[in-house]
Amino acid sequence: MRRLYFLSPHVESAQQIVNDLLLARVDSGHMHIVSKDESTLIKANLPCASLLEKTDIVPAFERGIVVGFAMGLVAGLVGASFSPLGLEFDGATILGITLSGAIFGAWVSGMIGISLHNSQLKRFESAIEEGQLLIIVDVPKDRIGEITQLVMSHHPEAGNRGSEPTMPAFP
Repeated sequence: MRRLYFLSPHVESAQQIVNDLLLARVDSGHMHIVSKDESTLIKANLPCASLLEKTDIVPAFERGIVVGFAMGLVAGLVGASFSPLGLEFDGATILGITLSGAIFGAWVSGMIGISLHNSQLKRFESAIEEGQLLIIVDVPKDRIGEITQLVMSHHPEAGNRGSEPTMPAFP
């Protein structure tokens, strides 16, 4: 899946784009709209972006798992090598410490990531502040050209604003 970005100048245009995408069999769960005023999206019955799209929680979560895993593994190995309290660590204990480190790292970094704006959306911040709506569409790789052409031909005002090389693992 790839994530495509389009900027719509107003709500009516965004409604038309969403309707065209629905007719092209793009599931509404794969469309997310970011706006300065989310209440206008709710009133217009448009798909609002969730915390997964608006924050950096997913990349932070991924980094936290890796760092926590590494730190847990190091802590387990150090505990097994230098047991100052006379405790003996077996493989299951080291594995448990490693997994605990990964879970703790994911949790802590996820809490930090949820408080940060999505770094992928930084280039759109000024347009959103001006009142435009950012339409995010997740499509399979084989439909990128079709969906981009559909939006560009019917709504040239939206403009193709690029894509992400890969979509997050679990939005």
